[in-house]
Parts: sequence; C-alpha cells; structure tokens
Amino acid sequence: MQEVLAIALQSMHTDMQKLDRVGSNLANALTAGYQREVLASQPIGVPAQAFSSVVEGMQAQLPGTDAPIAAARMPSMLVQTDMRPGTLKSTGQSLDVALAGPGYFEVMTETGPAYTRQGAFQVDARGRLVNAQGLPVMGNGGEIVLNSDRPFIDAVGNVFESRTGIAENTTPVAQIKVMQPEDTKAMRRLGEGLFSPDGSFVAMKEADVQIRQGFLENSNVSSMQEMVQLMQTMRHFESMQKVALGYDDMTGQAVRKLGELS
Repeated sequence: MQEVLAIALQSMHTDMQKLDRVGSNLANALTAGYQREVLASQPIGVPAQAFSSVVEGMQAQLPGTDAPIAAARMPSMLVQTDMRPGTLKSTGQSLDVALAGPGYFEVMTETGPAYTRQGAFQVDARGRLVNAQGLPVMGNGGEIVLNSDRPFIDAVGNVFESRTGIAENTTPVAQIKVMQPEDTKAMRRLGEGLFSPDGSFVAMKEADVQIRQGFLENSNVSSMQEMVQLMQTMRHFESMQKVALGYDDMTGQAVRKLGELS
C-alpha cells in the first residue's frame, strides 16, 4: 500500500506548484497588461513505482542537486496563460496604447523579437518608439521613428505625427505590428511582461486589430478569485498531509502489533 503515500506526495507537489502560480498572479494584480498563469494538471493515478522512488525523483529535481532526475511518475503539469484581455483604464497619454482584443505588440530584444501586451510606450533619445524597458516597438516596416512625442494612433495601429496629419489624409509614418501566436501553449514567459516567440507568430488581420490610444490594459487577474484558489489549495494540501500522516501512523501501529505477536 505504498501507493497511498506516493499519491499523497504527488498531490501535495501539485498543490505547491499551484501556490506558486497563485502567488505570482497576486503579485502582478496591478501590473498593466499582465495575463494570469493557470496550472493545468492531469488526473493523478496510482504510481507505477514505489513511494521511495517517487521521493528520490522529487529530490533529484530540487535546486542545487546534481543527481539525475529519476523516472518516477509525477503529475504532468502544464502552465498556461489566460488569454482573456483585461479591462482598459484611461490615462490620457498619447504614447499609452492598449489592445482591446487579442494580439501582442512586437518588441526587439538583443536575442530577437519578443511579444507583450504592455503598451506604456515612450520616445527615446533617437526618436524611436520604445517600451518601458527601452526596447524598440516594431512596426510593419521595422522600428518606428517619430519627430514628435505626441503622435496620433488610430484603431488599426497607423501612427501619424499629429491629428492634423490624419485630417489631411497624409501617409502614416508607420503602423504598429500586432501579432498573434498560432499555438498559445508554446508561449514562454521572459519576465518584464514579455513572451518568447517559441512557436510561430502571425500578423493579425487589420480588421481584427483593436488599438486604443490613451489607454492601458489592466491585469486580467481577479484578486478575489485568486484568494479563493489560494484557500482551496491550502486546504487540499492539509488534507493530503493528514492522509499521509494517518497512513504512516497506521503502518507504525501494524508493525508494533506484529512485533508483539511474534
């Protein structure tokens, strides 16, 4: 019956990972453009190996250990991104833009393109449109260079030097590139609100782009929902801990009785 302990250990391991995700979501509840992380797990079944093998497999995965990861069967965990857009808040700043629908802005890092929904843009000393980390925001024709820090950006991302430019039907200086991943499961977080281009990103159709100038997107994290998830996970962890302790106590009593009979 060592499977009882192995299943309890697997379940507690899953709960610990869920707590990490909940903590990350709560910490970013006020971060503009943040999309919450969701931990999806496969149903826990009876392990194919003994409890000791499961423990050894988990110990091998601890930071700072050089031991190879054992082949113990652990729950298959998948961290997914909640793609639902957050609400918009008005800032009145001409360089603040938000996506009211799906999609990601493309920025260029030292290692290549990355994607973000954080639209708190600025104009750097070279006149380039950049994000909060100073990474250039990409347009359909490359970097976006402006002569003014008060441009006009329409709903599909066309950038004009001023409102008079669009009124006079002048050609926009650039169009902000809005991309969409073909496989959301391939997206990997890089930190600072950036996602890696793991998998392929494709340009969104102009008719599907919904850009709002003078707005920023709020995080799609619901603090109330995360607190409920936190309490449920903690209670489940405590229940599994009691199962493990109860089974261990039952096993100890059985061993003592066998010793008395012998």
